[in-house]
Amino acid sequence: MKNIFLALSILLFGFISYAQDNDPQDQAQDEIKINVTNFIIFSYGDLAYERLINEESSFGVSFVFNIGINDDAELPDYGRKFSVTPYYRQYFSRSYAKGFFIEGFSMIHGGEDEVFNQITFEFDRNESYTNVAFGVSVGGKFVTGNGFVAEVYAGIGRNLLNTNASTALVGRGGVSVGYRF
Repeated sequence: MKNIFLALSILLFGFISYAQDNDPQDQAQDEIKINVTNFIIFSYGDLAYERLINEESSFGVSFVFNIGINDDAELPDYGRKFSVTPYYRQYFSRSYAKGFFIEGFSMIHGGEDEVFNQITFEFDRNESYTNVAFGVSVGGKFVTGNGFVAEVYAGIGRNLLNTNASTALVGRGGVSVGYRF
């Protein structure tokens, strides 16, 4: 686990140092972010890269992976082991790609679900799954003059494969911090 944090730190600081070499007259077009809510609550590493298309829109991709620090704790992790989430955002403000936004996303995710035994009325085994979902999110992005980014967002999507009442929906959201370069 320490290796994961070390690798994430090196990656983030590498992008920041690269961004400082650019001409300050150029409009920053790239962002790298870490979702701190997913890390704190669900023990997920959640990294995102976003590319600004213009002042009103962007596209990006988020990578989520279970880092397993809740294995012995009573905190939820919902069985998800990974997800890859490409998204497109439309911004509704006069500022350059910040403020209120609406996002459309797709998600490929997998993990393990507990299977409920209707004879013994207990969860008796785990079953692996992979699924695809489509959904929408809303949120707000705040950017400082130095490129620090903070965003808050929440969304919901519908799984398309192997859905039942407990796995029909997928959530997306949190508080992310990062850097625009």
